[in-house]
Amino acid sequence: MSTYNENKKKWEDMVAKTNSKFPERKEKFLTTSDIEFKTLYTPEDSAADTKYTEEIGFPGIYPFTRGVQPNMYRGKFWTMRQYAGFGSAEETNKRYKYLLEQGQTGLSVAFDLPTQIGYDSDNEISSGEVGKVGVAIDTLKDMEILFDGINLEKVSTSMTINSPAAILLSMYIGVAEKQGVSSDKLNGTIQNDVLKEYFARGTYIFPPKESMKIITDIFEYCKDKLPKWNTISISGYHIREAGSSAVQEVAFTLADGIAYVDAAIKSGLEVDSFAPRLSFFFNAHNNLIEEIAKYRAARRLWAKIMRNRFKAKEPKSMMLRFHTQTAGSTLTAQQPDNNVIRVTLQALAAVLGGTNSLHTNSRDEALALPTEDSVRIALRTQQVIAYESGVADTVDPFAGAYMLENLTDQIEAKATDYINKIDSMGGMIKAIETGFVHQEISNSAYQYQQSVEKKDQIVVGVNKFQIKETGKRDLLRIDESVEKFQVDKLKNVKATRDNSQVQKTLANLKTAASENRNVVPFILEAVKTYASLQEITDTLRNVYGEYQSSTIL
Repeated sequence: MSTYNENKKKWEDMVAKTNSKFPERKEKFLTTSDIEFKTLYTPEDSAADTKYTEEIGFPGIYPFTRGVQPNMYRGKFWTMRQYAGFGSAEETNKRYKYLLEQGQTGLSVAFDLPTQIGYDSDNEISSGEVGKVGVAIDTLKDMEILFDGINLEKVSTSMTINSPAAILLSMYIGVAEKQGVSSDKLNGTIQNDVLKEYFARGTYIFPPKESMKIITDIFEYCKDKLPKWNTISISGYHIREAGSSAVQEVAFTLADGIAYVDAAIKSGLEVDSFAPRLSFFFNAHNNLIEEIAKYRAARRLWAKIMRNRFKAKEPKSMMLRFHTQTAGSTLTAQQPDNNVIRVTLQALAAVLGGTNSLHTNSRDEALALPTEDSVRIALRTQQVIAYESGVADTVDPFAGAYMLENLTDQIEAKATDYINKIDSMGGMIKAIETGFVHQEISNSAYQYQQSVEKKDQIVVGVNKFQIKETGKRDLLRIDESVEKFQVDKLKNVKATRDNSQVQKTLANLKTAASENRNVVPFILEAVKTYASLQEITDTLRNVYGEYQSSTIL
């Protein structure tokens, strides 16, 4: 019988002979993180047998490489949570009801740009942007309309909101109270991840120090009042959309997480009192195996960070629970039907990587907000994977594969190197302020664009396999009348509310912020009087100031 080494040499000779006739397509096959794919992986490339218990283990048990639940999707599928929001609260409410009728299992709210940066629809800075990239929310009245006819005790809601997260959460609590649902029954997530806004997205309001104060206030308030609520969704999604590699996505996301945990502990919170409600938000790109390895590496690395660095004792404090969204940056305006295939691959990677909830983008999102037909296809993609593919029938089905375990190890090691470098700079806030994070992402984005332009990276329909495309497409357009409708609605609320009560609650909020008290109860008090988003934000701006970005060259 031939030995392993004899067979390996025989195979290498065969590869050399084959390559002389059919040269390989590329000099090197690289992931987005410049990790080279070998021609073949063997037991030499993975120590899976010798380190199984410590590094791979069983699902539901530290280090959670294989998943945070012991039986994963055999008991319950991931939450199918389509991100939606456009125009007015009335229009978005109809879309939510449509999605729930189609089998969606969780809601995810997209807010328009003025809402994200704390301005009301009647502010001149909001002109032309009201309802365009999400739903416009000015007061509690809009939130009441948004969830009209939807029982908040029976639905899980995710809100992609950051700087004004405490205000939107307070509005959600206000709606629940009007429905007779107590806060301790509410399930959902606020993104509430401000750090990534300073280097990857830009919807910040307050300076970093003050933003972190509001975040830890939310942690403190929710640990008693909203025990089922995920108080933050630490987001790698936008880091990846800004152009990062998979390794950078893991490293910078977890470095943000470290900063939030540090801030909460320094504010006096015990790590195990808030850490179980931390959640994460990752991107899903096209390189199937790299993406599966990325999720597994992130889960393992976070478990080690929480146990070793922060001395967490509770297993739930070490679990990296995450939502995934397929990659908007990979969608193309050219041949948009190809996006259905891209999204399918990305969704499959997320499921094979053990995601806890998932949003699948729609084929026309490179052109406009998705139509009902497109969003239904996106949802059906998840449902076909869940019910027909078989990949959800066993836990972590690719575990032990030589290549997958090798790539998981490499991503973890490279992300750890980044985190160590950030630590040496004094932490994530310092790394942001010096421009280090922004520069690293910019370099990665530039390298990728160069590879596309040189055709080292093929994008089907863009730099190869092009066709001549003609004709109009059935796209969703936001009518300009939405802005006037929203402004008129806000004007009516301000005319009919008790304005003396509004001013009283805003004064109380200003005092609380000035005295460094927890501002969340005071924001909730103001929200219930129908104080507007901007009135509350401006009150805090007057105390905390406003962040001014500096240009990094």
